[in-house]
Order: sequence, then structure tokens, then C-alpha cells
Amino acid sequence: MENVAQKSKDLYTPVIATITQVETLTLSEKRFWIKLPRNQKLNHQPGQFVEVSIFGFGEAPISISSSPTRSHGFELTVRRAGRLTDKMHRLEAGSQIGIRGPFGHGFDVNLFKGKDILFVAGGIGLAPLKSLIEYTMDKREDYGRLIILYGAKNPKEILYPAEIEEWSKRDDVEFHITVDRPDEQWQGNVGVITTLIPPLNLDLDNTIATIVGPPVMYKFVLMALKAKRLPDANIYMSLERRMKCGVGKCGHCQINDSYVCQEGPVYSYTRIKELKEAI
Repeated sequence: MENVAQKSKDLYTPVIATITQVETLTLSEKRFWIKLPRNQKLNHQPGQFVEVSIFGFGEAPISISSSPTRSHGFELTVRRAGRLTDKMHRLEAGSQIGIRGPFGHGFDVNLFKGKDILFVAGGIGLAPLKSLIEYTMDKREDYGRLIILYGAKNPKEILYPAEIEEWSKRDDVEFHITVDRPDEQWQGNVGVITTLIPPLNLDLDNTIATIVGPPVMYKFVLMALKAKRLPDANIYMSLERRMKCGVGKCGHCQINDSYVCQEGPVYSYTRIKELKEAI
């Protein structure tokens, strides 16, 4: 499938795109709707990323948080965590940014067809998983059970309130949310995200688990899934935190013989164990 990166004569030259809408999600995260010139489609896979540049401030890899099945534009959810992201948080609708990509390999939506899918998202990890969640919902007849587990530190850090309300009301989606530290208004589950896993009744041979979250989360989610005897080959996770240039040149994301920005960011747990990557 042709994408913006393949159309460009130079992988290092960004396409100038326009921010069409900005939404404040939390004190640290904002969502941006991006439109490419001449209404081009990004043609991405769920789980892929783009390189975002702001002239005079630098460039950073950002996961795509919307499904390719939706509109001509795409969404980026950006956590303010440095010079470039701080500048991006100060941009408004009508501002222009540079986009390279999409890059990497995302979730194999064709391989997942006919399967039950368990989504496990921690914090900002819901952003790249939202792309896959939306995709499977838009192609609902192609997939089995959709089970979404989402954990946040506290209610004020919960992302996508409108989408969460929609997911929780759907009859064809099983949605579970938890927070580590509740406030006085919170009436839901309290505890880390792994507390949501033991009660699940999974078809082990037909369930694919997709995991995205902070590094500390992976070890404990894997332990919980292995306790349920989910096969390693049925577990997929994103290592997008390691990336930098996007084209396998800087070496920042290299794990043994693998470049995360090219072979990943989505890996099967089987492949991660081959790389002897510590999770």
C-alpha cells in the first residue's frame, strides 16, 4: 500500500501538514487532528507511527491514534514531555507541522481476523491501541470478542472520555477500566491493570492479546497472561518508546539484530524472546 513516506522522493523530507483541531485531554496530553495536503490519506496500519517536526524545535516519533478506516485526516495524541512536545502543545488549529511516514510495522489486522482480541492499555499506551480498537470496531464482522482493559494512574489522567463512554455502552464490546489512585467521585475498579485479567474467561487458542503501556507494565501483564496459559505466539506488544529517526539510520532503537522503527514497533512476544529483550 502506497503511503506518504513512499511518495516522497526523500525519506528525510517532511510533508507539510495542517492541524485542523486540538483537544485537551489531560494536564499532560492533547489530541491533534492532522490533515495532509490535497486531502491525501496517510494509509497507515494500526500501530504505526509518524515523525513529527516543528521547524526550529526538532522532530520526534509519535504513534498514530486513529484508524485508517476513518476520514482523510488522522489523529496524534501527544504527551508534553520535552522541547518539541511542549511547543506542539502551544499550537492551535491552522498551524502547520512536518510529517514523515508512516513508518514501521503495526498490528497485523489480517492475521487477527476471526480471533478474539484482548486490548491491554496502560496510560498513554491507549493512544496507539485506539487505532486498532477503532479498526476492529469498524470491521466488526471480521473479529470475535473485543475485550478492552484500560488502566490509568487516577481519574484525571483518563484519555478519550467520549470514546470510553461509547465503548462502555456497546453490546459487542467488553470494556473494563481501573485506576491506581481514586478520587472521591470514582466509583469504578481500583488497582493496577493486572487486577482486571484474572476474572477473564478466555478462549486461549483463539485469543490475541495486544499490549501497550509504560515499560514497567509489560512484565506484570505478561505474568498475568502466562498465568492464564495464553500462548506466547498470541501476545503482541509495542516497543515504540525506543524509536528516534524512523528509518533505521541512527541506531537508537536497535535491539540485537532488529531495528524497532523498521521491524517493529509491534512485535510478537515470541520474537521479543528471540531478541532476548528484557521486558
